[in-house]
Amino acid sequence: MKETTAAKIGFSSLNLDPQILRAVEEEGYTEPTPIQAQAIPHVLAGRDLMAMAQTGTGKTAAFTLPLLQRLLPHASTSASPARHPIRALILAPTRELAIQVEKSVETYSRHMLLRSTVVFGGVDIKSQKPALMKGVEILVATPGRLLDHVESKNLMLNQVQVLILDEADRMLDMGFMPDLKRILTLLPKQRQTLLFSATFSDDIKKLAHDFLVGPVTVEAERRNTAAENVKQSVLLVDQDDKQDVLAGLIRARGVSQVLVFTRTKLAAARLARSLDRSGIPTDAIHGDKSQLERIKALDAFKEGKIAVLVATDVAARGLDIDQLPLVVNYELPYTAEDYVHRIGRTGRAGASGEAISLVDGKEDRLLKEIEKLLKREFPRAPATAPSVPRAPRSHRPATVSSGKKHAPADDWFLKPYEPAADSTTTVEQPPPPKDKPKKQVAALLSGKR
Repeated sequence: MKETTAAKIGFSSLNLDPQILRAVEEEGYTEPTPIQAQAIPHVLAGRDLMAMAQTGTGKTAAFTLPLLQRLLPHASTSASPARHPIRALILAPTRELAIQVEKSVETYSRHMLLRSTVVFGGVDIKSQKPALMKGVEILVATPGRLLDHVESKNLMLNQVQVLILDEADRMLDMGFMPDLKRILTLLPKQRQTLLFSATFSDDIKKLAHDFLVGPVTVEAERRNTAAENVKQSVLLVDQDDKQDVLAGLIRARGVSQVLVFTRTKLAAARLARSLDRSGIPTDAIHGDKSQLERIKALDAFKEGKIAVLVATDVAARGLDIDQLPLVVNYELPYTAEDYVHRIGRTGRAGASGEAISLVDGKEDRLLKEIEKLLKREFPRAPATAPSVPRAPRSHRPATVSSGKKHAPADDWFLKPYEPAADSTTTVEQPPPPKDKPKKQVAALLSGKR
């Protein structure tokens, strides 16, 4: 079963409790997005669901709002942890996305007596234990840290009624499959399962059906597409010139925020240091940084303290930055679907945005894969590194001055060599120095005493 269209309706017609509608209204929303209008009725009906839509189109609210409605009968004022078992589990592939999702849960449940928390790696596991011990109805987690808590006996999943996989394409990637399969064995077989993402490959769709029962598929936009309000272009640049081209681009545009993507953590760290040293306030966010460092960098970027944030694809899922004007692909991703998620950081919630890719000749295959996925070709333009003016060769100093002042040389050293008049003349040797009394030197002798 598949649905792709939805009529214009209001949140009030979606059978949501007044407490939820009040929170939605306080956030300034009156009309659901297409993915929300299509998904919410199915989630309320208890059906398994596969939902696809562009990033920035309200996927999080599409599962959060009906989830809160379904859990409303379990709201309780009791302080007993037994009255607050985990009834909904939301899994996310990255720390940033997990934090963002839990904030949405808090926002829309502010008038309800339901508890929620988030657990993720990169921080001391002991700091997350107290909230779990008090009991929560809704738990947002990254898979690895969730299993850490299971092994530490900090939580139980035997009363979970709803399982949600956010950014399901990444969650079902081979790297997550072992953890995911182990988590599924800990959950009740009778449950509702929801998969939300911007992209689904055919292989992942087949794999997902192993976890769902009679799922409904809703698709707000054509599969694997990028937002139409994001202007996309390609600059052809030699790899060695990319950094200079990027710096010139940032300065020429004069934008206050630029999100730059690299493929590796090392490249992100190096690029951030180089841009910062060149006078462009920059920081990096990647998997090797602690959670505190990542949050600090992201907050500085949102607050305008730094102009550029360099990130790996770990940050492409879950970064929610209002009115981000420009995304730059310093290096194209190895996976074409990741390109969609990268540029989805701009042009969110109907706003316009721009994405520029700096493409070296060796990345031509990756570019063609992206164009094949999106069924379009990008305009290409050659780009050269900003030229650095140099003095003509004839005017350049022969040596580089160290800045120190030197005493003038004696004229004698500048005279040409002249042989002695009598080659047989010997140079008189100076008299040997007079004998001086030798100093007494203490010696440390080794041996048996």
